[in-house]
Amino acid sequence: MSQGTGSPFSCVWTEVDWRSASGPFSCTSEPKSQQMQSGTGCWAGWPCSPSCLNEPKNEENYLGQFPVSFGAIAPFMADLDTTDGRGSVYYREDSSSDVLQLASDYIKGGFPEAAFDPSSVVIVTWKLVAPYQGPGEDLTLEEKRNTFQAVLASSDSSSYAIFLYPEDGLQFYSAYSKNNDGKIPAMVGFSQASTNYYFWENPGSYNVIANDEDSIRNLHKSSNAGRQGVWVFEIGSSSDTIVPAKVSNVLASLEPSEEDQELTSKPFMSDYGSTEIRPQYVTSSTDSTEEDQHVTYSVPQLAVEDFITSYQDVTGTPSTESFYRHREFPTAKAPPRQFPAQQFPPQGPQVIDVEEFDETGIVFRYHTDVQQTCANNRHQCSVHAICKDYPNGFCCSCIAGYKGNGRQCVAEGSPQRVNGKVKGRIFVGNNPVPVTFENTDLHSYVVMNHGRAYTAISTIPEALGYSLLPLASIGGVIGWMFAVEQQGYKNGFSITGGEFTRQTEVTFLGNNEKVVIKQKFSGIDEHGHLTISTEMEGRVPEVPAGASVHIEPYTELYHASSSVITSSSTREYTVTEPERDGVASTYTGAYQWRQTISFDECIHDDTLHAAPATQQLSVDSIFVLYNRDEQILRYAMSNSIGPISDGSADISRNPCYTGTHNCDTNAVCRAGSGNRFSCECSIGFRGDGNVCYDIDECSEQAGACGSNAVCNNQPGTYRCECVDGYQFAADGRTCVAVEYAVNHCQTGTHGCDIPQRAQCVYTGGSAYVCTCLPGFSGDGRACEDIDECQQGRCHPDAFCYNTPGSFSCQCKAGYRGDGFQCVLGGVVKTKCQREKEVALGSGGTFFQREIRVGQFIPQCDEHGNYVPTQCHGSTGYCWCVDRDGNEIDGTRSGLSTAAPPVVIGPSVRPDTIPLPPGTHLLFAQSGKIEHVPLEGNSMKKNGAKALLHIPDKVIIGVAYDCMDKMVYWTDISGPSISRASLHGGEPTTIIRTDLGSPEGIALDHLGRNIFWTDSQLDRIEVARLDGRQRRILFDTGLVNPRAIVVDPVRGNLYWTDWNREAPKIETSYMDGTNRRILVKDDLGLPNGLTFDPYSSMLCWVDAGTKRLECMNPNQLGRRKIVEGIQYPFGVTSYGKNLYYTDWRRDAVVAVDRMVSVENDNFQPHKRSRLYGITTAFAQCPGGHNYCTVNNGGCTHLCLATPEGRSCRCPDNTVGVDCIERN
Repeated sequence: MSQGTGSPFSCVWTEVDWRSASGPFSCTSEPKSQQMQSGTGCWAGWPCSPSCLNEPKNEENYLGQFPVSFGAIAPFMADLDTTDGRGSVYYREDSSSDVLQLASDYIKGGFPEAAFDPSSVVIVTWKLVAPYQGPGEDLTLEEKRNTFQAVLASSDSSSYAIFLYPEDGLQFYSAYSKNNDGKIPAMVGFSQASTNYYFWENPGSYNVIANDEDSIRNLHKSSNAGRQGVWVFEIGSSSDTIVPAKVSNVLASLEPSEEDQELTSKPFMSDYGSTEIRPQYVTSSTDSTEEDQHVTYSVPQLAVEDFITSYQDVTGTPSTESFYRHREFPTAKAPPRQFPAQQFPPQGPQVIDVEEFDETGIVFRYHTDVQQTCANNRHQCSVHAICKDYPNGFCCSCIAGYKGNGRQCVAEGSPQRVNGKVKGRIFVGNNPVPVTFENTDLHSYVVMNHGRAYTAISTIPEALGYSLLPLASIGGVIGWMFAVEQQGYKNGFSITGGEFTRQTEVTFLGNNEKVVIKQKFSGIDEHGHLTISTEMEGRVPEVPAGASVHIEPYTELYHASSSVITSSSTREYTVTEPERDGVASTYTGAYQWRQTISFDECIHDDTLHAAPATQQLSVDSIFVLYNRDEQILRYAMSNSIGPISDGSADISRNPCYTGTHNCDTNAVCRAGSGNRFSCECSIGFRGDGNVCYDIDECSEQAGACGSNAVCNNQPGTYRCECVDGYQFAADGRTCVAVEYAVNHCQTGTHGCDIPQRAQCVYTGGSAYVCTCLPGFSGDGRACEDIDECQQGRCHPDAFCYNTPGSFSCQCKAGYRGDGFQCVLGGVVKTKCQREKEVALGSGGTFFQREIRVGQFIPQCDEHGNYVPTQCHGSTGYCWCVDRDGNEIDGTRSGLSTAAPPVVIGPSVRPDTIPLPPGTHLLFAQSGKIEHVPLEGNSMKKNGAKALLHIPDKVIIGVAYDCMDKMVYWTDISGPSISRASLHGGEPTTIIRTDLGSPEGIALDHLGRNIFWTDSQLDRIEVARLDGRQRRILFDTGLVNPRAIVVDPVRGNLYWTDWNREAPKIETSYMDGTNRRILVKDDLGLPNGLTFDPYSSMLCWVDAGTKRLECMNPNQLGRRKIVEGIQYPFGVTSYGKNLYYTDWRRDAVVAVDRMVSVENDNFQPHKRSRLYGITTAFAQCPGGHNYCTVNNGGCTHLCLATPEGRSCRCPDNTVGVDCIERN
C-alpha cells in the first residue's frame, strides 16, 4: 500500500480472509514506514492519527450501511465470496514511470487545472469475484462474476482515487448478507472514519456515489473524467472533503439541488481491462458448490514476462496480445486504458487452476469487428431516417416530418398506440397475502399534439385496483415519451426511440411502504404500435373501495447524461372516501418517486445531444379511475416538456404547449411568437391543419406496391401485402414467387453424371450438388476414371491393374504380399505378428528391449493368426477374439486371485497402463484419464482404475481410436493435443502450436482424422491422426464451441456452441460443407454431445436446462430422456445406456435411455470434477466411408461426406504438391 509519500506498508483487509472479500478498500495495519503526511486525509483506513482510525467491525455489522465508522474507499461494497476459486483480490504498489504517467493522465482528465505529479500508485484489483450466497438463496446470482479496479495515487501534497469498471458492465449489483437481511444493494462511495470522544462518537463525512441496483448497473456507461467507465476523486488535500471530477463531455455536468444530489451524482462506468496478480497463498479448488455456472479455463500464476507492463501510448487502446499475452481468458471488448497488475513469482510448484465464472466466461470483449458503417447497417435505421457515417461508426436520424431517435421514427403529430403486458405481486395495507396478477393487458392511446396520454390496465382485482390509483405515473412514462416539446427540448421518444428500460422506486411517506416498478419498452412492432412490459412488486397503502383519488398538476425534473436519465420528486394525492351518512371524509397522502431510465444512444453525432441536460416535465389534467365492474384501471394526463420554469414565462402560455389549440388530432401544432401558432397536417394526411383527412395512397399512387402485391390503405400510411403464391424478397418490398422445394436427386431431374460415376447430393430447398464417386474426377456433371496406376499406388515390385473407379495390385513373380507390400521370397507378417512385435518392443533384431511389467502381448499360432483365446499374463483376464483379434463381447473371464504385479522403479513417468480387453468407459479427471470396464450394460466399478497420469495437465476432451487402440485428449493448460497407445507406452503430443483452448475432440476411425473445437480461437479444425495436415473448417459463427462428435459412416459432423445469447447444436459434412443449425430452441448450456453409431441417435446433456435429450438428426422432433440432472459436462453412449459426467456429483451417471431412468453411478476414489467421456469399443462399429480405402484417392486430407468424399489440402501448403477435388 502507499502513503502520501509513496512509502509501502503492510495491510490487513477488513474481514478479507480470501473467503469473503467485501469490497471496501479498508486497511487497518500500521505502516512499515512514516505516517501519511498532513492533509492527505484519513480514507481507506490510512492512519493519520490514533483518533482518526477506528477498527472495522465484522462484515455483518456494516454491510448494507453507509457511512461506516471506519475509513473506507468503496468501489463496490458488498458481501463477496472468493472461496473455491470464485475470484481473487490482488494489490500492489507501483512507482514505474509508465504507471505514474497513466494515473496522471486519468486524474488530469477529470481535473484539468490540477498540477498533480504522483510519486506512488497503489493498484487494487477484484477479479471475477462472486456474490455471497446463503444456502438455498437466489440461484440466478451464483453464475455472476464482477471485475473492477481501484487505484490510489499520491504525491507529497494530495491524493486521488480512480475507479475503473469493465465496458460490459458489472454482472451483479447486490448480494445477500450473512445476517439474513436479504438481498442488499452494493454501495459505491467514500466514508471517513468517525472520531471517538469520551461519551460519544462523531461520525466522519461521507460521499455516496451509487447505492441502488439501477445506479450500479449503469456505472459503466459514463464517467466524471471524460472517459467512459473512469471515475476520479480527489480524496486528500488541504480539505477533508471528497471532491469528484466534473468533466462533462461524457457525463453532463449538473448543478443538482441538495435533495437531488444522490440521484444526479450516480456514475455510469465503462471499460477497464484486467491482467491481475494472484497472491501466492491463494490457490484454487476443483470442488465447487456453485450453481449454473459455465467455465472457461485458465492457468494462473504465470511468469512475470507473460504480462506486458509498459505502455508506450497511454491514450491508445491496448491490444488483446498486450493484456493477455498468455491466453488466460477468452475475453474481448478492449478497455480504453488499464493499470497493469504485476505477477508475483510462484512459491513452490505451480497449481493448475480452472477458473469458473459466468456470462459465457467473458469479462471484457475486445472490439475485433470491422468498422461499422451505414453500408452494412442501414437496416438498423428506420425507413423514415437517414444514415450518416462518422469516423468511429454511424448514426441514424429521422427525416423532416418525423420524430424519434433515428432507429425508430413516427410521423409528427400522429396519434400513437402502446400495447403491452403487466404482471405484479403487491401487498395492500397490512394484508399478509399479496395480490398477484400476470399477463394483464395494458393499452395506451396518445394524442401527440396535445401531449395527452390515456392508459388502461385491464383485469386488476378490486382488492388492489383502488389502491393503485395514486400511482398515475405507471402510465406517466408514456406521457413523458410523447410530451409536447417546447423549442429546443426533447421528449422521451425523441431521445430513446421508445427503446429503453425504466426502474422506478416509490416510497409512501408515513408507513414507509415501497413499490418497485420495472418497465421495458421494445420499440415499434410490425403493426406500428409501441410495445411495453411492466413488472410491479412491493406494498401500497390501502385506498378504501369506492374512493376517488385526485392528483394536482405537478412538475418533474429529468436529468440526462450518457445513456441514462434520472428524476425524483415528492407528490401528494387526495383520497375522498365513499359517503357515509351523507359525509365524505378526505385525507392526503404523499410518496417519493425516483426513477432511472437506461437506453442506448448514438455517441458519434454530437448534434443528437443538443437537448439540455436538465428538462422539466409539466403534467396537468390528471385523471385516475378504477372501474370495479370491468376491473379496469385508467390513467389520463397531459404532458409538456421544456425549461425549468415556474409557469410564468410567456413561452409556457403558447397554446401548442398548453394543449389549448384547435388543431386536428392528426396535425402538428407549430408554436409562433407569443400566443400565435399554426396547424399543419401530419404526413399521410391532407387539410388546413384544423381539419385533416387521410390520404388514400393506394388510390393516388398507382402501383405504389409494385406487381404481385395489393395495397391496403391505413390512417396516415399504407401497407403492401403480397398476393397468394408470392412473398417479400430480401428487400422487404418486392414480391417474388414462392419457390416450392423439389428434391431433384430424388426425382431424377438433376444434371449429374450417371450413378456409376457420380452422385447427386441434396442440399435443401431445390438445390443440389454433383460429386464424382471415388476413383473418378470431374465436376460431378462429367466424371472421368482416374488411372491410379499412374500415381504409383502399388508396391514397386507389383503389377497395377486399373479398373473403372478403382484398381488392384498383384506382387510380381518371386514376391509375396498383397501388392501394396511385397517381400522377395519371404513371408509377409500378419497383423498378430506385427502387434506382438510392437508389444515386445523389438522393432527388429537391433532394437529389442525389456518387456514392461503389465504389458499385454498377443498370442499368435504357427501361421501367425490370433489364438482364439487370449489371456493377459499379469491380470489373469482371458477372452475370445475373432480372426482380426477383436474381443468377442461376453467372453471375458473374471480376474484371477493372484496378487497384482509389482511395478518396479519410479512411478512418475506418464506412461499408459495397458487397458484390459473388453469395452470400457474412458473419462478425464483433471490430470488423468480413468477407465471403467463395462460388463454388458453395467459398469464394473471394482475394475476401475487410472489409465494415464499427467498431473501437470488439465485434460478436457477424450476420444478413442478403436483400430489402433489409441486414446486422444485435449489439454487446455499447454495448450496441446496428445495421444497414447492403450497397449502401454509414453504419451505423445501431436499438436502444441496455434491453440487457444482446445476442448472437444472427435475421431473418424475410418478416414483417420481428428476434429476439435477451440473455444478461445472460436474455430473448428481437422488434422490427420498424427497431427499433421491441419485445416480450419470453421472460424465464423462460433462463440463458445465445446463438444464435437462424428458419424464416420455417413460423413457427418456435429458440435455444440453454448453461446449464452444463442446456444445451438450445428452439423455439417466432414469437409465443412452443408453447415446448418440442427437445434437452437430450448437450449441453455449444451455441454456434452454423443452420436451412437448403432442407433444413429444424437444425444446431448445441457447444464442450463438440466436435461439429457436425444434426436435422430435426419428426422424432426426431440425426446427428453431425463430432466432435473445437476451439472452435466460430457456424455457418451453404449448399448441401451447413456453415460454422462456430472460436476455436482463428481460421478459418471448411467441412464437407461429406453425407459428414461438412471440405473447406476460411479464415483472415483478421489473426488474432483470429471470432464470429457468416451466409449472404448472392444470392436470397431461396422461400416465404411469413401476414405476407408487408400485414403479415398486423396493426396492429403480425405474428408467423408454422406455419399462421397472431398480431397482437401491443409492450410499453409506452400510448396506442397496437393490436389483438391470433390
